[in-house]
Amino acid sequence: MGPTAFRIAGLPEILQELGWQVTDVGDAVPSEAPVVSHSNPAVRNLDAIIAWTKSVSLKAYDMARSCDFPIFLGGDHSMSAGTVSGVARRAQEVGQPQFVLWLDAHTDLHTLNTTTSGNLHGTPVAYFTGQPGFENCPAPVAIVDPRNVCMMGIRSVDQAEKRHVADIGITVFDMRAIDEQGIVAPLNSFLERVRAANGRLHVSLDVDFLDPEIAPAVGTTVCGGATFREAHLIMEILHDSGLVTSLDLAELNPFLDVRAKTAHLMTDLAASLFGRRVLERKTRTY
Repeated sequence: MGPTAFRIAGLPEILQELGWQVTDVGDAVPSEAPVVSHSNPAVRNLDAIIAWTKSVSLKAYDMARSCDFPIFLGGDHSMSAGTVSGVARRAQEVGQPQFVLWLDAHTDLHTLNTTTSGNLHGTPVAYFTGQPGFENCPAPVAIVDPRNVCMMGIRSVDQAEKRHVADIGITVFDMRAIDEQGIVAPLNSFLERVRAANGRLHVSLDVDFLDPEIAPAVGTTVCGGATFREAHLIMEILHDSGLVTSLDLAELNPFLDVRAKTAHLMTDLAASLFGRRVLERKTRTY
């Protein structure tokens, strides 16, 4: 129901007010699910995740070819295995490196072999960066160099993921780094790398990047997340950079929301990414 909540919150209309022509291509549907098993008994719903990843990856590639700025709405963050691999395929086709800004409480860097929860929304980054451990899954057509991935807001990582992050070269600014350095310097340093490489930038925004006090509609809440102003500042800087080429809005669970405030906040953040300024925001009454 996440995509529906974004529509009800007015995302298409807000983007149109900002001067964009918006086409809603409807909800994604999965491919036919394969019959597949895995030696790790914790892994759950692998057949469904494979089916969704194949379908979403193809749809993301088609959208990256046919429109200026694909936006993907969800839904479980496992969707990014498909969205990022799809836009990376387009980047490879046009000869540009794909970069990813991962705004999340979690690194989502487990593989099918290392996950202990079995929740595959903890695996998309490992998948789209081509890590071993997905032997039963179709390989992405194009992978993202892990050195082209920057994570911000991280505050829930287990030991296996910590070691892997360091080994493969992902840049991580956890909440302590943000507390010490602020948002602007770390983000600008990453954007300069994207600009210098003439890269394409995909932004993946998970609801749990935000503090649950302002964004409760997610099943994986972690205290101490980004504030309202930190999140909007990131989006405004991203807009000013002119570098972003695609966007995920992920992990919105409207059944956990409070008077739709998370859906409206995520929609407002998307509007900031597309150029809306503080003076253009309306006061909302609950």
